[in-house]
Amino acid sequence: MNLSSFDWTIIIAFFGLTLILGLIASRKASSSVKEYFLSGRNMPWWLLGVSMVATTFSADTPNLVTDIIRKGGVAGNWVWWAFLITGMFTVFIYAKLWRRSGITTDLEFYEMRYSGKEATFLRGFRSLYLGVFFNVLIMATVLLAGIKIAGVMLGINPLQTVMLVSLITVVYASLGGLRGILLTDFFQFILSMAGMIAAAIYIVQLPEIGGLENLINHPNLEGKTAFFPDFSDLNVAIPLFFVPIAVQWWSAWYPGAEPGGGGYIAQRMLSAKNEKDATKATLFFNFAHYALRPWPWILIALASLVLFPDMDSIKQAFPAIQDGILGDDIAFPAMLTYLPKGLLGLVVAALIAALMSTISTHLNWGASYFVHDFYVRFLNPDASEKKLVSIARWATICLMVLAAVVSLYLTNALQAFNILLQIGAGTGLLFLLRWFWWRINAYSELSAMIISFVVAVYFEFIYSGSMEPYERLITGVVITSIGWIAVTFLTRPTAKSTLKSFYTLIQPHKAGWKPVVDEIDEALLYQPQTKISQELIAIFLGCIGIYSLLFGVGYLLYGDMIPSMVCLIVGGASLVTIIRLINSTLSDQ
Repeated sequence: MNLSSFDWTIIIAFFGLTLILGLIASRKASSSVKEYFLSGRNMPWWLLGVSMVATTFSADTPNLVTDIIRKGGVAGNWVWWAFLITGMFTVFIYAKLWRRSGITTDLEFYEMRYSGKEATFLRGFRSLYLGVFFNVLIMATVLLAGIKIAGVMLGINPLQTVMLVSLITVVYASLGGLRGILLTDFFQFILSMAGMIAAAIYIVQLPEIGGLENLINHPNLEGKTAFFPDFSDLNVAIPLFFVPIAVQWWSAWYPGAEPGGGGYIAQRMLSAKNEKDATKATLFFNFAHYALRPWPWILIALASLVLFPDMDSIKQAFPAIQDGILGDDIAFPAMLTYLPKGLLGLVVAALIAALMSTISTHLNWGASYFVHDFYVRFLNPDASEKKLVSIARWATICLMVLAAVVSLYLTNALQAFNILLQIGAGTGLLFLLRWFWWRINAYSELSAMIISFVVAVYFEFIYSGSMEPYERLITGVVITSIGWIAVTFLTRPTAKSTLKSFYTLIQPHKAGWKPVVDEIDEALLYQPQTKISQELIAIFLGCIGIYSLLFGVGYLLYGDMIPSMVCLIVGGASLVTIIRLINSTLSDQ
């Protein structure tokens, strides 16, 4: 495609502002490693919430959603919509616990919660396993989306795309630390949302589409627009709905939707001013992620079925696209080629913003693991703050290079999504319970991590049978869960002194901690401000509220006014109720 001078002006202005924000934050980021990775622990909830949602609004997300919808319809999105449940658990149970811990990274949790050399090994190993291996795979998936978008919209090859994006992102991410990333995320999220909404409106009005009503009633969309799968056909309903809603949300670890919180979500919570801000930030994140953002992507994906009903039509329209990266997910950037000059520049800048916000967060997050949980903990505990910030910046550069190389070997966003789900299958229950069951120890986590990885490798590279992805997921969950639970009872528990120290600081609910609580001085314990029953009610209301808003907007776009109004009223009332609960039960201190 040929971008006009106006398009290029928009894109260059975006790059310039992004670099300026990184430079503004660079001086403060250089003052200490805690400032570089946590922004001084005084960030407001709205900035952290926007940063969380900007990070998950990656350039590969609309590609993934398009892939899902073209294969399984709108109902196929339950594969990620189901993660709202674990998101609500994080909001109302785990956010305040993370903030209360006062740690720098979520990996520091291991030596706070567990004891012995096994806890130390677990922290060090996961700093490289998650911070390097897993993190690089995630960033490579994001870069893959950039490769496909650039190939369709700009006509540049994968190597050129990777080099351009990597250079720009690594500069501002390494300069400004987390503070710079938070500032750029805020700007990038607004730009990304504006670009996607404008693109969806324009595409739906194309003469070939003819407006929303014609789109929804187009014969190519038959069976594709329903929010729920056909429950009479269990071959469809089980993988699209029942497995995600009954198994996946609590059993699988996935970046941005970790059971109990973790990764860059935990990093944002640890950066909050207080427990209330940590809770509000994660609530806003879940609202924006599930109810606010998806519909522009969904509409563009549905429209793609009209203009590009099959893979042959995409191939004919874009013969230069390499066969290795040709897939349903490429229909999203293909649709954007219909945009006019000016709007095209805005959308290209929006997609670049989405890509860069995700990669910059993962670079900072991965570097925090390497520096704080590996370099300082094992190699140079007496390093100066200046030295640590320098190491952090070099780690950021190295992670970017690794991700760029790996991205050149990936072919499909949904493929990578399924691999990541499989690797984390069965570990989620442990992450939920480790705050509330004293018997879980470091060996539990080590075994869960090893077993789930071995099972994932087996299914991906050795297994030659015909099991569906959801069947592999369930198998992995069962094997991993049985394995880590057995290891828990076969190994010695965490030292009582460590358990008592952890409980005294975190003060989780007493259920599951009775042997430990009985040995703690009563004066060191306090009554929780919320009961577990209140938290579970809030979780239920949060799910009802956000799902109602999601479907309310959908019904409105479909032209079904009565169900739309009902959903929007129920969603609004639910959110108002839980916000009042947060304000009344959590302090600003």
